Amino acid sequence: MSRDLQTIEHHHHTSDERRSTLRLGIAGPVGVGKSSLIATICRALAGELRIGVITNDIYTDEDARFLKSEGILPEERIRAVETGACPHTAIRDDVTTNLLAVEDLEHDFAPLDLVLVESGGDNLTATFSPALVDAQLFVLDVAGGGDVARKGGPGISRADLLVVNKIDLAAHVGASLDVMAKDAARMRQGGPVVFTRCNVGDGVDEVIVNVLAARTEALARA
Repeated sequence: MSRDLQTIEHHHHTSDERRSTLRLGIAGPVGVGKSSLIATICRALAGELRIGVITNDIYTDEDARFLKSEGILPEERIRAVETGACPHTAIRDDVTTNLLAVEDLEHDFAPLDLVLVESGGDNLTATFSPALVDAQLFVLDVAGGGDVARKGGPGISRADLLVVNKIDLAAHVGASLDVMAKDAARMRQGGPVVFTRCNVGDGVDEVIVNVLAARTEALARA
């Protein structure tokens, strides 16, 4: 067993059962507004919860630098992971690097209430390993077309919450929000869906309600 895997095993056996932090994964294709959603969540909850952020990019720390520039959290509580591989690999197949980053963040700023783990931009198959996060959001945007929700895929169907962002663009791409809502409800078998304009705050309150509910559920399971 490698040193990193030994470290992870040690963390799980000594601290995971007592962990009170909600680890929340946020995935979705490139450009849908994942970083903007994270910034919005942090602004809404930073006065109530102790928050940290882990971002994922293949070869850069662009998302982390964006979030730091927004001033949403102390910069040291926003950390970047450069995966060097396909985004889904680092959040689902081999989570070692991300899990160590999360554990280190929680150790350095204990106690944290919420750690947001942002996946690099990926496709509709992106899901997080349950070894890495407790719950996950999947983000789409209306600019992807009115049929994007009914294309399905594990990201859409399995996420604890589906967020459809940039609803103001519907008229520009010939999309019907009503049709998208019905498609999403069918693909998710009634699982929660929120339509947002993160840049102006539309729908954000409903996202926050879902995040807080996920934390309550995680604490109940701890």
